[in-house]
Amino acid sequence: MHRNSWRRHGFSLLALLSATLAMAADNEKTQKPIKIGFSMPLTGALAQGGKAAVLAMQIWRDDVNAKGGLLGRPVELIYYDDQTKGSNVPSIYTKLLDVDGVDFVVSGYGTNVTAPAMPIVMQRNLTFVSLLATAVNEQFQYPCYFQIMPAGPKPSEDWSAGFFETASRQNPKPKTVAFLSSDAEFAQNTVVGARINAKKYGFEVVYDEKYPPNTTDYTPIVRAIKARNADIVYYLSYPPESVGLIKASKELNLVPKIIGGTMVGLHFTTIQTNLGTSLNGVSNYAFWLPEPTMRFPGVLELLKRYQAEAPKQDLDPLGYYLPPFAYAYVQVLGDAIRATQSLDQKKVCDYLHATEFNTVVGKVKFGANGEWAQSRMLTYQFQNIESNSVEEFSKAGKMVILYPPEFKTGTLVYPFPGWK
Repeated sequence: MHRNSWRRHGFSLLALLSATLAMAADNEKTQKPIKIGFSMPLTGALAQGGKAAVLAMQIWRDDVNAKGGLLGRPVELIYYDDQTKGSNVPSIYTKLLDVDGVDFVVSGYGTNVTAPAMPIVMQRNLTFVSLLATAVNEQFQYPCYFQIMPAGPKPSEDWSAGFFETASRQNPKPKTVAFLSSDAEFAQNTVVGARINAKKYGFEVVYDEKYPPNTTDYTPIVRAIKARNADIVYYLSYPPESVGLIKASKELNLVPKIIGGTMVGLHFTTIQTNLGTSLNGVSNYAFWLPEPTMRFPGVLELLKRYQAEAPKQDLDPLGYYLPPFAYAYVQVLGDAIRATQSLDQKKVCDYLHATEFNTVVGKVKFGANGEWAQSRMLTYQFQNIESNSVEEFSKAGKMVILYPPEFKTGTLVYPFPGWK
């Protein structure tokens, strides 16, 4: 073979090798996962909800990857246990960004572990979607914050708006209200709005106190509330506290005309089956319930898959409270990445602001402050509870939606019928 022929073949081999290496590099880049990082309460007071949220997020990840991922790349979730302690959150998000190299961060579950991440998110100009955190952005006013919880433009007020509007329509109208709130960021944010709504609808506040989150004996507190003889008793509590307050109220036969409030935990199946018929007549807030008006496309399929896996992980067997919204908050982020064909934080942020999303929790449109443009907080009442079985709480007609009108499935049992 002539020297020129060798030279030509050599150049061809080099060109082929270069092209192969370039294709391999492009392929490696294409297959590199898109990483979404977050902290999550996997131990501590909110662990039951945090673990359920992770399972729902993993179902979303599997759904996305089964369809080819995002931008032709698989999605990977990277997360660490914040132990329901806000003090653990900053170091987790620093590690996610600086060591793990995540592409996006989202929040953990709850106000107390979302707010501590905000300074890091803001400093780095990141898009940040949060999961059931109350009024976090009222303080920060950060333009790329988005909240999947269905509170509206005034989140601290929207939690209790339906409760007090419903109360105001009763005959005879109740006149007085007692507030008892946990001394935690979530409850203290929310009680501010509850006071505003009580004043708006003409209720006189006759008791307004807070208690430390480590309280175990609620009897003295409930006895003090009973002495005020309020027509409405409104509790703002976390899961263990909610159980303690219901049991103490029953023990002391506290029977106002309306009782309930913003009681986290009454949505969890283990707590429902613990309290059973004691829940009849208690009113509370909710985000999603197994009522006919809430059957959005995809939500029942998600819950079926969640419920098949939950017993294996010792999770809430029904998953009505957190899983739909845990799926939805990464769903809107994924949809924004797909639509913009970009991992650019600003492009994704702008798209989230501009778009109405179809999700498993219905249509979601974010307002200027990152909360929902219009509130869809539910007020409901436990009714017709006959047993402590899981099946009891899976049926329609047991958690009757009172507000808003477009999702209403029943009317308030008034006055409170007393304890069973």
